[in-house]
Amino acid sequence: MSLDSITTSVDKAVSGFFEPIATWLVDVVFYSIPVGGTDLPLIVAWLVIAGLVFTGWFGFVQLRKFKLAVDVVRGKYDEKGSAGEVNHFQALTAAVSGTVGLGNIAGVAVAVSIGGPGATFWMILCGLLGMATKFVEVTLGVKYREVHADGTVSGGPMHYLPKGLAERFGKNGKTLGKVLAVLASFFVLFFGLFGGNLFQVNQSYAQLVSVTGGEDGLTGSSAGALFFGILVAALVGVVLLGGIRSIANVTSKLVPAMAGIYIAACLVVILVHVTSVPAGIVTIIEGAFNPQGVAGGVLGALIIGFKRAAFSNEAGLGSAPIAHSAVKTKHPASEGLVALLEPFIDTVVICTMTALTIVIANPASWAEARKGESIGGVTITSDAFATVMPWFPYILTIAVLLFAISTVLTWGYYGLKAWTHLFGRSRTSELVYKVVYTLFAIAGSLLTLQTLIDMADAVLFMLAVINIIGLYLLAPVVKRELNSFLEFVRARDAGDITEDDTDQESAKTTV
Repeated sequence: MSLDSITTSVDKAVSGFFEPIATWLVDVVFYSIPVGGTDLPLIVAWLVIAGLVFTGWFGFVQLRKFKLAVDVVRGKYDEKGSAGEVNHFQALTAAVSGTVGLGNIAGVAVAVSIGGPGATFWMILCGLLGMATKFVEVTLGVKYREVHADGTVSGGPMHYLPKGLAERFGKNGKTLGKVLAVLASFFVLFFGLFGGNLFQVNQSYAQLVSVTGGEDGLTGSSAGALFFGILVAALVGVVLLGGIRSIANVTSKLVPAMAGIYIAACLVVILVHVTSVPAGIVTIIEGAFNPQGVAGGVLGALIIGFKRAAFSNEAGLGSAPIAHSAVKTKHPASEGLVALLEPFIDTVVICTMTALTIVIANPASWAEARKGESIGGVTITSDAFATVMPWFPYILTIAVLLFAISTVLTWGYYGLKAWTHLFGRSRTSELVYKVVYTLFAIAGSLLTLQTLIDMADAVLFMLAVINIIGLYLLAPVVKRELNSFLEFVRARDAGDITEDDTDQESAKTTV
């Protein structure tokens, strides 16, 4: 029996068993209501409303404190002796690597095809709102993290939900928090294995095959798939064994590299079509209120834009606080401010540049997609680049591989923290998880398991429901932490505190 027949049989068996469950779960989690001639998924509304609430609650913190956030990333307000494993920049790149990926390349193309160019405007708005949500959840992640005896750190919704709710609401809050923590751990673990690992490897392998001659090409055989899977698994396994420090060291180099390659390519296309840029911007703005996409209508463009942004930057889903919790700081809100840069980088910058590149290049595949003749993803983006650089599909392949590997690494860490919360932190427990996770990377190049990937998406967004409820209940804690950090910043800027000082106020927020 050949490897192809084995993997096909496994795919069919898994799909046949889980498909009814996946269909039901997707229908429930992504339940939509008709609004203005199009469908609005309630989970998207849930995320967007959270962004609006937290933007108002914290007085447009994403705009007022943007410069401060950049200063914190630069290390201006670092304090010696802070608990944690990585610096602010490394924590940011580790978290960004989990969100920046195929959604920025293929997802944006789908958005501007279905919702028209105007979807870009709403995507940017949703990204700006998501900055406030990310600030809240990451501040809580650092506030209630657990620093272990060996110096390693665990954080995320599985920690701040039980600790925070117990602190605010006593015994009842503690019981509710424990239940939510177990659910959160399961959701993160499930998505990490299938969405953050298997899917990423599968899609990056598909892109590699497409530029190396297809199924009859160099990497199109079963042997090529197996070799690719083993290679990725080996890379992931080695880095994962090193923990968050190792992952942060890799992602702090990979993320700027992949973002640099991709943004540079966008700029080349934009510069070549520079005379079309003003018209492209006008098209996007006009399209936001007079869209001409497959969905049609202002609400159609708005919903598509919000949906793609919410799926891309993961604000409110509770995943990013896991990586940010490992930061070296005594002030939780300092990392919350750093985290609000994530949706800006992911959605406002990278997604917008992708959309503008497609709009001004106007490839034939995009025109077909807007007519409803076909809905492409990465193909549209690749064709837009090819209008200027016919060889770009090869560069895009490198970018996709970098995106995929960094995402697999980050979700490997997220999954590890969920696993240890469920099964303990013993060496054996952690080793079992790392072996399982690396095996999933090998399976990613051989299997599709689309049904389980659909389930993983639904499970991750189920996490958003319980996570955001927790964020609302714990928002007053975040307000206090922000005020504490701003007071520290004022004292540091005034020269009353130096990097070497450990003042009493800072000690109060040390975790």
